[in-house]
Amino acid sequence: MKTEHYYGPQVHLIKNAFLGGLLARLCAPETFQPQINHLVEMLYSHLLTLVMNEQFPTEQVRSATRMIESHPQALLQSEQLSRSQRVISVNIARAGTYPSHICFNALHYAIDHQHIRQDHIFAARAVDGQNHVTGTEIGATKIGGDKENAIVLFPDPMGATGNTLIAAMNHYKKEVPGQQAKMIALHLIVTPEYLKRVLTHHPDVVIYALRLDRGLSSEAVLRTAPGKLWDQERGLNDKDYIVPGGGGFGEMMNNSFV
Repeated sequence: MKTEHYYGPQVHLIKNAFLGGLLARLCAPETFQPQINHLVEMLYSHLLTLVMNEQFPTEQVRSATRMIESHPQALLQSEQLSRSQRVISVNIARAGTYPSHICFNALHYAIDHQHIRQDHIFAARAVDGQNHVTGTEIGATKIGGDKENAIVLFPDPMGATGNTLIAAMNHYKKEVPGQQAKMIALHLIVTPEYLKRVLTHHPDVVIYALRLDRGLSSEAVLRTAPGKLWDQERGLNDKDYIVPGGGGFGEMMNNSFV
């Protein structure tokens, strides 16, 4: 199921009690490693499955089962993901490193290995003297080839300001040869500010998220459907952290609080 909203057809807000409970546990102040990464693995494994089912091409496959010796004429016919679809999982270090690794590993159960790769972008928030985010600095990249007809995945847990994803997508569109099939962002949490900024710069991106946080909006706004009063919704504090959010996921997943 999905949450109804007014952000546009490119945005998919997943409504799932099981995943919502796991995400709440991940964000809880009493949750530490190794539980943090265990929860992230479960959440991204399920999120990737949802994305593949809705966004990846499929094909009809006839295959044998263990009953082939007794009934050789009875082959199983099933709809499966197209094993020849090219897929790129982009590690946006550091918060996206483990989620991308999870996606990269899981993709091999559905796609032939020669059509999957993982790229790496080393990015960091740029802030001013008041710790307001002013943009994203890309320090280095490791890109393993072109993106022709590839589905490009950006598994980044927190969609806060949108600056990082915008910078990463700009790089792929301008610097990586080929025309991608589509670009998909996979998030655990997003804010209204993130959605507006990213869709303004890249209206073609498909966005999936397990939760929308707009906790600094007024009570009147919170009583409306998400996106109905988009300009009045607020999910970022003065330091551009998500509220209620879950803190810095890059810090938590790496036990490195800088």
